Amino acid sequence: MNKAVRVLLFLLALSGTCAGDTAGHRLIESTAASVNGEVIFLSDLAREACFYRCGMTPGEPARELSLAGAREKLIADVLVLQEQRKLGLGGQDNAAMAKAVAEAATRKAECSSPCASALTDEETRDFIRRRILAREFLEKRVAVFIEVNDEEARREIVRRTRAGAAQGDLQEEKVRKDLFEEKVANGVQSWFDRAASKSRIVLSPMKEP
Repeated sequence: MNKAVRVLLFLLALSGTCAGDTAGHRLIESTAASVNGEVIFLSDLAREACFYRCGMTPGEPARELSLAGAREKLIADVLVLQEQRKLGLGGQDNAAMAKAVAEAATRKAECSSPCASALTDEETRDFIRRRILAREFLEKRVAVFIEVNDEEARREIVRRTRAGAAQGDLQEEKVRKDLFEEKVANGVQSWFDRAASKSRIVLSPMKEP
């Protein structure tokens, strides 16, 4: 057997070995971002946008997300879960998980977008779990420390009264709820700003379809 034939047989054997060793490995594809070394793929963004398009996000209405918007959402979740694993805050609420998965399955079945048929049950459960864990973490890390005192509520009622707000918007319970949600949103944004400033986030060039 000459050298050329031996090399050819070796390459054929090697290719067969590589082909059979794909289990547990992800095929190479385009990356969209990296967060502290954790890679987000372009296919992850398409799937994320589909979840939002079909209204499968717990507690949120259906809406369109660009790939850039989906990347922003995923980066935020990755930052939260990385911190959650580090601090051990937040946990999976099994009852909420089961309810959210059931609702997501219903919305998937009703979704008219072609992308819905490509979503697997495992991907849906992973998405729901990630969203619930992120919410639980932020509640324990941010929302639990926020309160609206009597003076803040009084000032807001006066401000709304002078602005000619409707009677329903002047109720103290409504005012407190609105102020609380505003404070939580600001607190969450501040948390993300701090987390991002301490993280290595690399964005890959990306084109919208």
